Amino acid sequence: MILCIKENAIIMEIKEVLAKDKESLNKLALHPLQGWEWGEFRKKTGIEVVRLGKYADDKLSETAQLTIHEIPFTSWTIGYLPKSQIPSQEMLKKLIEVGKQYNCIFIKLEPNISASNNSKFLILNSKFPIVSSLHPLFTKYTFQLDLTPSEDELLKNMHPKTRYNIKIAQKHKVSISEDNSDTAFNIYLHLLQETTKRQKFYAHDEKYHRLMWQTLKPIHIAHLFLAKYNNQVLVAWILFLFNNVLYYPYGASSNVFKNVMASNLIMWEAIRFGKKKGARLFDMWGSLGPDPDPKDPWYGFHRFKEGYGPTLVEFVGSYDLVVNPILYYLYNFTYITREVFLKIKSYF
Repeated sequence: MILCIKENAIIMEIKEVLAKDKESLNKLALHPLQGWEWGEFRKKTGIEVVRLGKYADDKLSETAQLTIHEIPFTSWTIGYLPKSQIPSQEMLKKLIEVGKQYNCIFIKLEPNISASNNSKFLILNSKFPIVSSLHPLFTKYTFQLDLTPSEDELLKNMHPKTRYNIKIAQKHKVSISEDNSDTAFNIYLHLLQETTKRQKFYAHDEKYHRLMWQTLKPIHIAHLFLAKYNNQVLVAWILFLFNNVLYYPYGASSNVFKNVMASNLIMWEAIRFGKKKGARLFDMWGSLGPDPDPKDPWYGFHRFKEGYGPTLVEFVGSYDLVVNPILYYLYNFTYITREVFLKIKSYF
């Protein structure tokens, strides 16, 4: 069904975005996760993808690419709209309609918009049932580095210890190269498995990473970088380049030769790569908040990124567009109960 609205003789339509408007959708996307190609990748993983567009006289002016996720052992689903614009009232109305069509209990909204009183007002004062989410998926904060200054200025703005570590890696003749070959990608997967076991964090499986790479590499969104020492790969990073913004979504490392500071040099070379490609900004894909707890398992990674002199950015937050109120509150109760149970269980 197409939602049509007539405003001052301008025909407004909310309808599915087709492949012919792929380039227009990508131009409006605020993040790779809202790009057409990311939607194609998610389809390959078996996830339903819905692309909605707001058209003014047949010209695309707003987009929303959401994924539909099944709740195991039920006929219900959850919709997810990550890193989008703040949906207009017309788009929210269409999202409710789509949510009902796909049996969604709710649709999670996580706009790629920095926090401000106005942005929060636009979300929470909607006429539609939107509430702050009890369990966000994306981090509320990230580090972003302005890439427009010169390399000398960027180095000057770093923490002295970070600059020192870069020089250590250079002194040890650590080499950094872009290598998008199958061999290099297999090395990345091996290091990723090693890293997740060592640091005990969740990561997507091999199939997910392969499908992502196969979809985003040919169109030059995904780039693989390796850091080598004595012909041994110590660090492997996948970077995204999308709409003149560089992103660091995936990384893996070995636990040997940590004294040569390969990770510090690969970050610096990533910055240089972004500048060379004309990126104006480097989004480091998540961080802790302004007063991080040193005991947090991500504290070391937070401090690593902070050393490069980026700005800490707070996003507007995570919200749920409620489609089925009764099931929504039941879902949250069940979710919280499960989390409490798992926490108690961890003590035994």
